Order: sequence, then C-alpha cells, then structure tokens
Amino acid sequence: MTERQEFKVLQKYDDFELREYLPCVIAEVKVSAQYSTSTSSAFSTLFSYISKGNKSSEKIAMTAPVITAQNAESAELDEWYVSFVMPSGATFGQLPDPNNSQVKLRELGNETCVAKSFRGKATDELSQKITQELRASASKANISLSNETRICRFDPPFKPGLFQYNEIVIPVYLDAV
Repeated sequence: MTERQEFKVLQKYDDFELREYLPCVIAEVKVSAQYSTSTSSAFSTLFSYISKGNKSSEKIAMTAPVITAQNAESAELDEWYVSFVMPSGATFGQLPDPNNSQVKLRELGNETCVAKSFRGKATDELSQKITQELRASASKANISLSNETRICRFDPPFKPGLFQYNEIVIPVYLDAV
C-alpha cells in the first residue's frame, strides 16, 4: 500500500475533521494553468524527480496524496502548486537535489488543518463544492481558516472516478483553534 502523509485527528465534527499534520518535506512545482490541467502538467515533472531524476539518480518512494494547492490571491492568475509528499522520516538535507529546476523541495512543520473527504473524480466543480461546504462547516464551528485550499488525491487517474478517494484540506489560523 502507498504510504500516506502522517497526521493525528484532533477532533471529529459531523462532516469534517480537525487534524494535526506532522512535519514533512514536499517536492512541488508551480504551474500557471487551469485546475483541470494543472496536475497533469506537473505530475510528470514530479514523477521524474522521484524516478531517479535527481542529482543522486536515487529512486524515491511514491506517497499519497498528490496535492494541488492554491491561495485565494492567486486564483485569478490560475497559479497552482502541485506537490508530492516525500516518504516519512525524509529530511530536507538528505533528499537529493532535483535535476529539473522547476521542482522545489520545501519543509513543512506541524500544521493544524481541517479536512473533508469525498469520493468521485476531483473535478474543479466538485472540488469547489466540497471546499465551500468545508469552509461553511468550519465557520459554524468557529474555526478560522487560511485562504489556501489543498485538493488531495489519493488514487491514480486510471481508477474509475466513482471509486476515487479525495480530500479537501485547509490550514487553520492557530490562534483560532
């Protein structure tokens, strides 16, 4: 089974969870494209990095999810950050440098987020609907959210859409928890 990004559930609500994500390293690519094409255009670049496309020619294990993130300010520009989470225990200093300068490695510290899961192909329309539901539910629970939205996909694109598992994850403002 594919390793998943590590987190602890802090609290369960009716239709979402409050989670603490553990520190990790991500490899990310910034893409200027519509959501529908952003992941596919960045995926091969990121996959190349973990498939020996790095200075050490080292193979790095694939993990889940593939994250497509956007800040509200960059929505009009269609700027997305597509990232792979590196295997647990990997540190910034021990990962090989990418051969492709588009791939950036970045360390993330502990992070508190809200998350809502859903099934189906993570289309722009469905992802926006789930995001709106999650933001409304968090607001009712008096949880203040950042302006970043992460669409997290856990299954390969060839898996039938009906069976695909996804999550919307939004960082919270720590002083609001």
